[in-house]
Amino acid sequence: MSTPPAIDVVDETFLAVPPATVKAAFAAPAAWRRYWPDLRLEVYTDRGDEGLRWTVKGALVGTMEVWLEPVLDGTLLHYFLRASPAGLVRPRDLRREGDRRARAAKAIALELKQILEDGREPGIPPSKIS
Repeated sequence: MSTPPAIDVVDETFLAVPPATVKAAFAAPAAWRRYWPDLRLEVYTDRGDEGLRWTVKGALVGTMEVWLEPVLDGTLLHYFLRASPAGLVRPRDLRREGDRRARAAKAIALELKQILEDGREPGIPPSKIS
């Protein structure tokens, strides 16, 4: 029986752009290094426009997923991080790390929302379509 991950982050954000547009933001390993500089990611499932799944090594060890669900005129970006610190960590520091990772996930999603939606007004088609 394996030990459950110490950090379990789940987040979702709606982006008013097609899944392929969001997928392009995560496609290149250079983007991974920018979003998660202390993690080494290796794709174990490329789900096309539905997202990516990675194994995680480095500061954390575990798995991570970006699932892109088509919803209405856009994409629901689901983010999952299930990992544990590579070394021993005090419980208080573990809670802080989990909170830091959750805030970072939301910051990435909101940055993508701002960039990809490019000032889109509600009810107006997105200007950047894949």
